[in-house]
Amino acid sequence: MIKAVFFDFVGTLLSKEFEDITHQNIIREALRRVKAENVDSLKVWEEYEALTGEKFKEYAGKPYKPIRVLEEEIVEEIAKKYGFEIPHDFWKIHLKMHQEYGKLYDEAIETLKTLKANGYHVGMITDSDNDYLNAQLEALGILGFFDSITTSEEAGFYKPHPRMFELALQKANLKGEEAIYVGDNPLKDCVGSRSVDMISVLLDKKGDKKEFWKECEFIISDLREVLVILEELNGQ
Repeated sequence: MIKAVFFDFVGTLLSKEFEDITHQNIIREALRRVKAENVDSLKVWEEYEALTGEKFKEYAGKPYKPIRVLEEEIVEEIAKKYGFEIPHDFWKIHLKMHQEYGKLYDEAIETLKTLKANGYHVGMITDSDNDYLNAQLEALGILGFFDSITTSEEAGFYKPHPRMFELALQKANLKGEEAIYVGDNPLKDCVGSRSVDMISVLLDKKGDKKEFWKECEFIISDLREVLVILEELNGQ
């Protein structure tokens, strides 16, 4: 019997397309603050995205290091290359832009509301600093939907380390087989959740992760499909 549904955040509930817009605005605002508008913000953003992707792959499954620190290290590297200073309040800019430009996938709130109405434990398991996540969830108006939230800062590790998922299950007082986990990264989300016997669900909006589908038990393109999976698994 499935009693809980846990979600990743960025790229699962939070739109990846709007996350790109958010990051572009972070870079643009940072350059504006230090009067470096002559620097090509799109080029800086592209390098920022590439380096961020590499950094998160490097830290996958490893002990937690604040994302704020990782982000600042990346921007410092790019700033040296392009010859601009980093604003002293870069992390505040980061948080503010996420609050202003972050957007959920269209079906996210409907899905969360239905799960709550049907009595499921609704949780989140995500690689995040606590201050970023709380600020973002409050800005989006969805903090109250979650019965539990587990971050890499709290667990001390990044996904797919099992500690992330074990801690979330402890909070819900459930066994792995009583929960499903929905994420958009096959190697971090599916592999990590399956390691503690959770049922893994991959959100692949564009169908461009087919080479990794084998890592996951269910593939969906719309969050509302989770409700169908629950009906099938619980024999409703």
